[in-house]
Amino acid sequence: MGAADIAWVLMSTALVMLMTPALAFFYGGLVRRKNLVSTLVQCIIIFAVVSLIWFFWGFSFVYGKSIGGIIGFSPSLFGLNGITINSTSSYAPQISEALFFAFQLKFAAITPALIIGACAERIRFKSLLVFVVLWSTLIYSPIAHWVWNANGWLHVLGAVDFAGGIVVHIAAGVSALAAALVVGRRKGVVYWKDQLKSLDQKGSGKAASMGTEFKPTNIPYVILGAGLLWFGWFGFNGGSALAANNLAVSAVVVTNLAAAAAAVSWMLMDWVLKGKPSAVGIAVGAVCGLAAITAASGYVNFTDAVIIGLAAGVISNLIANWRSGRSRIDDTLDVFACHGIGGVIGAVAIGLFATTAVNPGVSGLLYSGAYMVGLHQLGVQVLAVVVVSAFAFVGSYLLLRLVDMFSPLRVSLQEEEDGLDMSQHGEEAYHLD
Repeated sequence: MGAADIAWVLMSTALVMLMTPALAFFYGGLVRRKNLVSTLVQCIIIFAVVSLIWFFWGFSFVYGKSIGGIIGFSPSLFGLNGITINSTSSYAPQISEALFFAFQLKFAAITPALIIGACAERIRFKSLLVFVVLWSTLIYSPIAHWVWNANGWLHVLGAVDFAGGIVVHIAAGVSALAAALVVGRRKGVVYWKDQLKSLDQKGSGKAASMGTEFKPTNIPYVILGAGLLWFGWFGFNGGSALAANNLAVSAVVVTNLAAAAAAVSWMLMDWVLKGKPSAVGIAVGAVCGLAAITAASGYVNFTDAVIIGLAAGVISNLIANWRSGRSRIDDTLDVFACHGIGGVIGAVAIGLFATTAVNPGVSGLLYSGAYMVGLHQLGVQVLAVVVVSAFAFVGSYLLLRLVDMFSPLRVSLQEEEDGLDMSQHGEEAYHLD
């Protein structure tokens, strides 16, 4: 084990942990004041609950001995009962297995926290906790095993995901879409076709977006959260090299470039479509770029990272605007447009832009000397995207329906009107008297 490697992964583990409270402030600033406390605490309690799940069985399910490439099982990993401070893992022999456990825990913990943005302001706290336990066990663990376990079936086929674009962002983004559909729209959100009276007399105008616009309660929180997410993402992607080496350096550099490019492209899209550069939009755009580069951060060069970021800012912006203006889906904080679409862009980009100059053994279509090699990489990346998306969506939809049968997912209309801070926790964010 190397001291420098241990130091870097320790630091990265702390950076990724910071992303959970950063996400809490990012999401909390976007909701209404009466739901600020509930949004913050949902992120924090999910981190605590999943930490225990990962300790007791999650780590074993993902990195244990593979059963048919579908799920893992190793008794020595349950409750870390077979691990000492001197144990090492074949996945990261240069650091202790306990550190590898701790680093991967942070990914498992933040992933379900991303989902809550789609059903914010209306989900019952108790039901959310039940869903998180089931989702982390039955959705996240199998997907992570397929992609990251050496014998996972997608990994064996050749699909790669450097830091979680598929495992974290696609899984969470698509599951968020299922949550938005099952939980339903917030009270006061009106489908655009119900607002046809906003058309001009000749019918040549554009339909209104949502009937009621719920404005963010604290834009400084949004910007603070996005900035801290950007900062923590250096550990998210750079730490996934699992060593203090040049691959980690490359991952950090491309992470910053993609985030910057997406922030700028989202800003320009807002400027063109809405007439003004939105502060919230710039923050959201940066996060979209971060989500997009995650899978590809260990495989692409600097220029292609900028291309990925620019594409993420534009495409995610268009999908978010379509969702709010043309669909019946109330994905409160556009988790699918940001993380789901961003994850897809990054995963597919590997099949196009991966180069052995960055990471030997992985070559995309545009850099492969052998056409069939690049085509195969692109094919398995698309397969991974399709399979994980389908499994996460259907699995999450069914789990949500199951939980709803025993513990209603949605608060009552009166509780929603009062706000989740008071109805679920009996607390308020601000006491201004």
